Amino acid sequence: MSESKRRKILLAVLVEIPFDGWTEHAYMRGLKAAGITRGEADLLLPAGLRDVIDLFGAMADDGMLAKIDAEPGFARLRVREKIAFGVRARLESYMPHREAVRRLVVWYAMPSHVSLGLRRVYKTVDLIWRAAGDNATDFNFYTKRGLLLAVFKTTVLFWLDDDSRGQKASWEFLDRRIGEVLKVGKTISLAKEWKPAEIFDFVRQKMKRA
Repeated sequence: MSESKRRKILLAVLVEIPFDGWTEHAYMRGLKAAGITRGEADLLLPAGLRDVIDLFGAMADDGMLAKIDAEPGFARLRVREKIAFGVRARLESYMPHREAVRRLVVWYAMPSHVSLGLRRVYKTVDLIWRAAGDNATDFNFYTKRGLLLAVFKTTVLFWLDDDSRGQKASWEFLDRRIGEVLKVGKTISLAKEWKPAEIFDFVRQKMKRA
């Protein structure tokens, strides 16, 4: 019951995000629309808006894993194809809420939220690698996830501005990026790949055009 109420809050808040962004105001309007008091919400989501954001990411991860489980030929794919399938499934899970993702990238780009963004994306790329059958426990474990985190970040930014039919351009971009990191074959610095100011400026420009 509590999980259904948490999801109800999330869906209500998502309606408000295109207007207010990921703000306390949007959170409170969502609670009102969901018919849930702040006191009850505090029990369901102790960290408030941050818990709603984490739930949004978890919901997309669940959608991604469901797509992977439902794909009958997934086990027969090559590793790079499994990785590409996972990233694509994750973004397709977000498709109904692309504007909310755009604004979430801005939220995560704020200095006080960067670590939260990295932690959230790490969970996603770890799930993708595990679904692809990766059981590494050595340094290679972190290398693979660092490389995929870089691929995921740049693909999200491309996808946010992609108006091609069926986001075909995004999936082609994703394949190129995976090919590039496989060719490089070395760890990419997460600090170098995740530039808050760069992401904030990029998304802000896209929001101005929208």
